[in-house]
Amino acid sequence: MISVLQWVLSFLVLGVACSAILMYTFCTDCWLIAVLYFTWLAFDWNTPQKGGRRSQWVRNWAVWRYFRDYFPIQLVKTHNLVTTRNYIFGYHPHGIMGLGAFCNFSTEATEVSKKFPGIRPYLATLAGNFRMPVLREYLMSGGICPVNRDTIDYLLSKNGSGNAIIIVVGGAAESLSSMPGKNAVTLRNRKGFVKLALRHGADLVPTYSFGENEVYKQVIFEEGSWGRWVQKKFQKYIGFAPCIFHGRGLFSSDTWGLVPYSKPITTVVGEPITIPKLEHPTQQDIDLYHAMYMEALVKLFDKHKTKFGLPETEVLEVN
Repeated sequence: MISVLQWVLSFLVLGVACSAILMYTFCTDCWLIAVLYFTWLAFDWNTPQKGGRRSQWVRNWAVWRYFRDYFPIQLVKTHNLVTTRNYIFGYHPHGIMGLGAFCNFSTEATEVSKKFPGIRPYLATLAGNFRMPVLREYLMSGGICPVNRDTIDYLLSKNGSGNAIIIVVGGAAESLSSMPGKNAVTLRNRKGFVKLALRHGADLVPTYSFGENEVYKQVIFEEGSWGRWVQKKFQKYIGFAPCIFHGRGLFSSDTWGLVPYSKPITTVVGEPITIPKLEHPTQQDIDLYHAMYMEALVKLFDKHKTKFGLPETEVLEVN
């Protein structure tokens, strides 16, 4: 439980807390430390856009195995991935924090490197996180990179083959509908990742995490309410949507807190869809492969849903 709580707190407050501490350090006798860090930060500013600095030592920390076992989290491989290709994994659903995505692809707790030998996973997240001192180093050590065009273009064109970029396609909009018992993805109008795949000839890999929506409860604001209006404004101008959510308390499951509920999360990696390289893909090309991707995701969900506690009648809602 402590291993999970440390990550949740890091995700929520580490960047802001370290920024405040460094600014305070400027006003103390230790001001030189802050000056040296910010000077180095200026020289190192673009490193996240080139894949960052992953650390196998950090990815193999024992704390991530405790993190895995708390829920527990598991990674299911359905097909081999060849190292001569690059890949874009579409990860669904977002959930509140994407805990399955983090554990499976930014750590070695579920042995992703052994299950997909020769494949380097890069979990893509908000670029704003890499403007936060110290937090950026923590994220990069796990192989996490900014989810922007410059970074993805670099990894798919100048970093060799065997790269797998994991994009949580639904993003902030999908997190707003995250609630236990609901299997819904925001995908129908999300086509940018397909265009990037076509431009670089990177195969698309549908990925679904059963249980991702079960670990937190959230206050859902109805469309047209003031709460949803505030969330959409944050999403539009800042890139994330603030959620009012809760898990369990640290000492009791009957109280509210930030610790997620210990519900199983199973991430199933589907069969890759072979994508041709088209320097200037047309809208017709994008629509064709986007439709193929949606169909493959629904088939993946239907094939595995009963294995992970869902009834045969459960339907994946694609918005």
